Amino acid sequence: MPRFAAGLEYDGRAYSGWQHQPGLETVQNALQRALSRVADAPIECVCAGRTDAGVHALGQVVHFDSDAARSERGWRLGANSYLPDDIAVTWLREVPGHFHARFGALARSYRYVILNRESRPGLAQGHATWERRPLEAARMHDAAQVLLGEHDFSAFRAVECQAKSPVRKMETLNVVRSAEWVTIDVTANAFLHHMVRNITGLLLSVGTGDSPPDRVATVLAGRDRTVNAATAPACGLYLAAVRYPAELGLPVTHPAAVVLPQSVIIGRSLG
Repeated sequence: MPRFAAGLEYDGRAYSGWQHQPGLETVQNALQRALSRVADAPIECVCAGRTDAGVHALGQVVHFDSDAARSERGWRLGANSYLPDDIAVTWLREVPGHFHARFGALARSYRYVILNRESRPGLAQGHATWERRPLEAARMHDAAQVLLGEHDFSAFRAVECQAKSPVRKMETLNVVRSAEWVTIDVTANAFLHHMVRNITGLLLSVGTGDSPPDRVATVLAGRDRTVNAATAPACGLYLAAVRYPAELGLPVTHPAAVVLPQSVIIGRSLG
């Protein structure tokens, strides 16, 4: 049976995360309903990274199988016609049968967006985290570099995390300020449940001066979630990109920036 991969972007505010949950609306449920209508048969999707309630995506990738006679363009346009306005299929390709959106990914990239000003957000509400106290972005960036490389990230995983191993390899972690906006861009081979939000929570503590920079290294080495800072809110988090082997020829999903509703472009290219 033919296998297809698709790129997806969505506003996570109205959904209880990606994964199907009985009695709750999720992104997976909405997408599978739309694709099933296009195929006129049940469709099940597998995603690259399961996002939590309120988390957004610009570069989510999914795969599904179907023998329905539809063109790639037909799948994409058909799905978008049945999807709600806050979810969109951005590209769709037929892929080899061995392709797997989750296990075939080489790396994932997330972006966390913070509005750093005294006044609360209006248009950015639900799309960025607000921090009223001044943040020292350079201090946050320097403190975060200890997280690069392969480590046991037990101190940054949620209690309910089901991953068999807490070891992950962090490729990049950059904290950048642009006027009132601070962005945290992070790329790793994979992430634990709440890992990015827990890293962000600790870096916010460093940025405000509540924690010394060396607390990041101490928390990492301690492998104890209970001594870490509070988890950052879901609303500032975006699954920005998923990287696969180049020979697959999938579209590059790295966005140039996160664009908020007021058309303010946040930060720089993810590269």
